Amino acid sequence: MFSYWPPTKMQDRWEVSEKPVRLIAAACKGGGIGKNGTLPWNLPCEFQYFLRHVTRVTKPGRFNLLVWGKLTWLSNPPTPFPIANVLNAVLSETLQTVPDFAHFLCSDLDSAVLLAARHPLADLIETIWVVGGSRVYKDALEHPWCDLVFLTDIMAEFDCDVFFPEMDTKVFQKQDRFAGVPSGIQEENGIKYEFQVFKKKK
Repeated sequence: MFSYWPPTKMQDRWEVSEKPVRLIAAACKGGGIGKNGTLPWNLPCEFQYFLRHVTRVTKPGRFNLLVWGKLTWLSNPPTPFPIANVLNAVLSETLQTVPDFAHFLCSDLDSAVLLAARHPLADLIETIWVVGGSRVYKDALEHPWCDLVFLTDIMAEFDCDVFFPEMDTKVFQKQDRFAGVPSGIQEENGIKYEFQVFKKKK
């Protein structure tokens, strides 16, 4: 199951099965999403919200594909892995081997999306979740298969060195309510936040 993608030109012979491309992130005031390779806040319940979404599949034996930029992947402690119902694709133009706990190494976002759409496992992959970092989020926002952005608004200021890209709110429209997403202001460890969903206008 561990491989570099694309391995050969064989993938050009496979039909493309379009998959939803979705972003999930948490950003503080000013759009910060990280500092020195870590999250600058400690919100376990918000992290569980993340896990519920990226692991949710419609049937046993199905998977979601999580797409990680190299630095985002390497900043993660090994504790959460393996994640149920998830295959991990790491994006890098410099790594030569698939990182520990990952399943695929892809050169860019388009390669990872085509992996989910054309790979022999494509029938088992339901959703492509983009989980960072900043450049990968930007590319995902511009991808034609992108339909939803799950962006937690952290209502506090933190010192960050990585930021969520600017999102065109005329294209991505905030939803008042969304199934499976708690509404209203949440609070944890003295930090208030709100779960938000933006839907791409067709």
